[in-house]
Amino acid sequence: MVKYIIIYCLLLNVISFILMRVDKIRAKRGEWRIKEATLWWLAIVGGALGGFAGMRVYRHKTKHTSFKIGFPVIAILQLILFIYFINQLA
Repeated sequence: MVKYIIIYCLLLNVISFILMRVDKIRAKRGEWRIKEATLWWLAIVGGALGGFAGMRVYRHKTKHTSFKIGFPVIAILQLILFIYFINQLA
């Protein structure tokens, strides 16, 4: 079970990180963008750390206060829950 939780978290965070890059590229080109709701949904279901890392690496969504504050707060809560569940299942 622990292995599946780790894979789930890694997968969602990698996806969130990549989508931040894709959205940044599309923003620069004036192309169709990824909905903010999609980025938020991924953050809430486990990809906040990857999304936050993508924000920092690609300097994307950094002027949005909701992203600047929301993603790190969600990431911290997810890390706490992750550690708690891993300890309970181990």
